[in-house]
Amino acid sequence: MKHEYEGKTFIGCESDFSNADLVILGAPFDGTTSFRPGARFAPSQMRIESVGLETYSPYFDADLTDFKICDYGNLDLPFGATERALQIIQEQASVIFKQNKKLILIGGEHLISLPVIKEAASIYDDLVVIHFDAHADLREEYMGVSFSHATVMRRVWEILGDHRIWQFGIRSGTREEFYWAKEGHTVINKYNFTGLTKAIDDIANRPVYLTIDLDVLDPSAFPGTGTPEAGGVSFLDLVNAIKEVSSLNIVGSDLVELSPHYDHSGISTAVACKVLRELAITINI
Repeated sequence: MKHEYEGKTFIGCESDFSNADLVILGAPFDGTTSFRPGARFAPSQMRIESVGLETYSPYFDADLTDFKICDYGNLDLPFGATERALQIIQEQASVIFKQNKKLILIGGEHLISLPVIKEAASIYDDLVVIHFDAHADLREEYMGVSFSHATVMRRVWEILGDHRIWQFGIRSGTREEFYWAKEGHTVINKYNFTGLTKAIDDIANRPVYLTIDLDVLDPSAFPGTGTPEAGGVSFLDLVNAIKEVSSLNIVGSDLVELSPHYDHSGISTAVACKVLRELAITINI
């Protein structure tokens, strides 16, 4: 699969693809962003700014260089062709999963999760999804379109079915989305990570895909996103949640919805880089 990236890899993630246990892949796509576009610039900006980050995590007492991690660059995705972009993402995810490697996809907007989860579900029996986000993303359609970052978890539900999606931090959505979730289609936990321990117990040894929309963070800590939503969790709340799920069998993950140019201070990108470091270590330990 063609992929292009000119520049540095994410700090500490310089293993060869053939030897890597974990692959980081950029998916610079924001073709269905409903409010403020720009998430397609996140993967490259995170690599540039990762030089300001230590490879060592005091939260885990582990270092990125302890593991075999390959930053495989960015996929070359077309503009104005959503279904083709999703197909390209799924094809590359298939290559990675079928070589028994784990994957972290850097978005980009949240719709990029769909093809990766679809591919993971075809390979890993009884896959479940843990979803950190401000938004439910459970709409049947958005402005007449079924494939959108506002509908992504509804499309995931169509693949997985009931009782296989756990959602945390949710504080925005239509009435219909919240009522639909309460019918038992997803396990929705509003505002924070309450219920995460029970979810981990329920999931047990099943394979997990973890999708993190960074707007789960409060905009006071993370303003650089397309759809900021007041009332979010803190950075330490998010790190502790990532630590908590480290006991699970996470086969794939993504980090989405950083739009770096809405925060000229660079703080949001720095936060995203640090979350990626903790996520990569979580998946490896």
